[in-house]
Amino acid sequence: MEKIVKLIWVISVLFFVGCGDLHQPTNETVVGGEVVVDLDGESIKGSLIAAGTPGVDENTTVYGYKAYKIPYMTIDEEGNSVAVSGLMVVPVGLPDIVYDILGLSMVSDSHGTIFPNAEAPTVIAGTNNAPDGSSIILTSLGGFVTLQADYIGFGDSVDHYHPFVLKKSLANATVDFIKAAKIFAVNNAINLNGQLFITGYSEGGYAALATLEKIEQEGELDVTMAAPMAGPYDVNRTVYGALIQPTLSVPSFMADIGYSYALAYDEDVASIINEPYASKLETLFNGDFNRTQIDAELTTITTGPNGLFNPILVNDFLTNPDNWFRQAVVENNVHTWGPQTTVKLVHCQGDEVIPFAIAQVAEATMDAYGAANVSIVPVEAELGLPEPVGHTDCGPMAYGVAANIFAQTREATIGY
Repeated sequence: MEKIVKLIWVISVLFFVGCGDLHQPTNETVVGGEVVVDLDGESIKGSLIAAGTPGVDENTTVYGYKAYKIPYMTIDEEGNSVAVSGLMVVPVGLPDIVYDILGLSMVSDSHGTIFPNAEAPTVIAGTNNAPDGSSIILTSLGGFVTLQADYIGFGDSVDHYHPFVLKKSLANATVDFIKAAKIFAVNNAINLNGQLFITGYSEGGYAALATLEKIEQEGELDVTMAAPMAGPYDVNRTVYGALIQPTLSVPSFMADIGYSYALAYDEDVASIINEPYASKLETLFNGDFNRTQIDAELTTITTGPNGLFNPILVNDFLTNPDNWFRQAVVENNVHTWGPQTTVKLVHCQGDEVIPFAIAQVAEATMDAYGAANVSIVPVEAELGLPEPVGHTDCGPMAYGVAANIFAQTREATIGY
């Protein structure tokens, strides 16, 4: 519990990203990638203390990190090869025995929903000389190697549409990055111990569970534990729940699902999204615009002649089991199987975007499919919080909980 509490101050740590007084990376030569961040722990700690970060003082252990941008290849929804990129963040300053003998444990961290390319992990690191907040939790505080795939549609593949909440390409991009990072580690004398944890928040939670399913199906990698966080694992239930509501609180999310599914399944975007919005989406989702800007160009009305979604499509989706969109979202559910890896579904009970009930459905469904060990970890209960926490505020807290679970497992098995 003490370690969890220390990690919760990361809510304010997120504002640390982009501090301009930190030195830039040296011109280090590496095989198969490039150094984009090289910061020592004392510099990071000093900046955190100067910013008045709660819970950080001279006695706090803060590791430095060295981040590498790694290019690699993956496969998109249509089966095409795509050149993509990912960020590998390695902790600096751990005891020598970790690097020389015990080896480093890895966490594959799938990032949440983003719209501008400026928010992709490799772009953030290259622009700000610092990875995003989750790497601070997992690497600087937790001492893990953190892997963050940009996904198809961001980073080196920004010219490709992002397959939003489509499990095949999200899993491909993540698994292929794990494999590329392992090769990179061997080629650059980074000693890994074989432990692999999987996590991610929101769309990243969905991607994490999709990744675990692909890994177990292929049998090429071993996963120590997975802790997906606040993911829309039941896509059918998520889309159905949105389409029966009169308004959409964040229209960009649902518009992106409609747009990406139309492209992936070779359907006319205008058959899902009404004009004038359908014609705007290719530009709105090209990586130049943030969520606020995109929402301003859309309507919050769900359907009807003036709504976002085509009423013919919505009616058929709600009433016809053979509707292509309905079949597509069912096909992309990531909870209808029985993982044999231990899975902790980390979720806030007050989540208004991805309701806590989604985690409950996922747990019950995976248990019914013969899961070995799936359980829900309610964040508020884990941290002893008196009030429910919403989706946005839950993110840093959920990462703290997941990092602590992983750290306890690593200590019990590896010894540090």
